Amino acid sequence: MEPTVPGDDSLNRRRAALYVAPFLAIGVLNLVLLLGWGLDPLWAFAILPPILAISAIAWVAFSHGFDVQSQRSGGRRD
Repeated sequence: MEPTVPGDDSLNRRRAALYVAPFLAIGVLNLVLLLGWGLDPLWAFAILPPILAISAIAWVAFSHGFDVQSQRSGGRRD
């Protein structure tokens, strides 16, 4: 795992984008696939806001370091 530097926000944002990008790509490709199959565009684009919202939430979580939070506190939750 990559160590995080406490003051290096650009590294955290870049790492968060790398972690979230595959899931965002899968969601957008799913949307394109649904449109290609001839689904009504209104229904196909109804799934776009949840894809973007979950990707944004994941990006914020990774950029603030939730994945290394337990390592900093010693791995114990009391």
